[in-house]
Amino acid sequence: MPPMAPTIDQLIEPVGQCLTVEVAERLVSLRANPELQIEVDRLADKANLGTLTEDERTQYEQYVSFAQFVTLLQIEARDLLDRRSGAA
Repeated sequence: MPPMAPTIDQLIEPVGQCLTVEVAERLVSLRANPELQIEVDRLADKANLGTLTEDERTQYEQYVSFAQFVTLLQIEARDLLDRRSGAA
């Protein structure tokens, strides 16, 4: 039987262990700049309408993948901050 692929938690956890409180706070507050958010929203609207070109689809999928990764990092950061404050 082939080895099991690592879960997302197994991939993200080591990164979370490297976070300092300062970096965790910055990660939690991280947001896309307004111009980028407008572009992502435009592509999302086109995706919902089914009118993305192939290049736009590739670009949008990259944005979504990156946003998901950042979200996972933010979850790790919040967990660290919660543990530090004793709120976990």
